Amino acid sequence: MAKRYSELRSGMSAAAQEQAERLAQELLAEMPLHELRQARGLSQRELAEKLQVQQPSIAKLERRTDMYLSTLRNHIAAMGGELEIIAHFPNGTVRISNFADLERNTPPKTP
Repeated sequence: MAKRYSELRSGMSAAAQEQAERLAQELLAEMPLHELRQARGLSQRELAEKLQVQQPSIAKLERRTDMYLSTLRNHIAAMGGELEIIAHFPNGTVRISNFADLERNTPPKTP
């Protein structure tokens, strides 16, 4: 018979519990778009409806390795998040701020 996770966890040492929690947080901190969408409890169809696109567009976007920041920002916003661009250097981390409000920095469209 399978044991519940809580039973297994209670049998672990404090150090093992801490290590398991650290690993779980690392896995949650980095994931591809399709896993993020699933973790947010959204289907491709539901996300497509929020973005007002067809479901195959979501599938295609989730497979891409290169896209516009505005596309990624809209995708993340439709899942309830906010996109931040962060650069990591040996001597520190910098949040790149000129992408924070792409709408404000985008020139108006002409008909």
